[in-house]
Amino acid sequence: MEERYTIPAREARAEIVVVNSRFVATAAPALTVEAARAFIARIRAEFGDATHNVPAYLVGYGASVIAHCSDDGEPAGTAGRPALTILRGSGLGDVAVVVTRYFGGTKLGTGGLVRAYSAAVRAVLEVLPRAVKAPTHTVLMALPYRYLEPVRHLVDLHGGHILGEEFAADVTVTARFDAARLPHFQDDLQQLSSGGIEAVVIESNPAAILPLPPGAWRCSTDGG
Repeated sequence: MEERYTIPAREARAEIVVVNSRFVATAAPALTVEAARAFIARIRAEFGDATHNVPAYLVGYGASVIAHCSDDGEPAGTAGRPALTILRGSGLGDVAVVVTRYFGGTKLGTGGLVRAYSAAVRAVLEVLPRAVKAPTHTVLMALPYRYLEPVRHLVDLHGGHILGEEFAADVTVTARFDAARLPHFQDDLQQLSSGGIEAVVIESNPAAILPLPPGAWRCSTDGG
């Protein structure tokens, strides 16, 4: 079954301070369990002098997700589980986070730790850029020059990306579309050209990464 879902576009970091303890949350895309483990190991090495480096990740999405978390020495259930709960509520897949804590000298208590680790993950999710992992089709079109600008506009209208243009007797345009949006583009292309231009699928990718523009995503990070 083809599946599309939101993932991190790239790594991001945010920091909060709770009763003198520093919490540095780093989040990143993790397309495989191996990638998630490598990310966690890298952050632990970067913050080797920290009191705790608490990891959580979701690899995959929905029913096929692999989830993991650890308290890394914090009292059981006060760190990793809250971090994972926030990830689950974010709507993201293929995501890993490490919350690094530098102890500030004052114990936060069980409830305080849960709130602090939850808040740290929320903070990094607020600044984490998103992308969409989705099936795509790449198409090839040969068209008369008079159709070039209208077709460019049509590609943009349907969220496609022009990958190349070759100019000869006709213009050959290569473009990539989210698979779900391609049929609507093809319908409009047929209408535009009165059936004279065909978009031929030359390649399909079941799991392409399509960046989202800033502001195009806003999802809950409250957890469940």
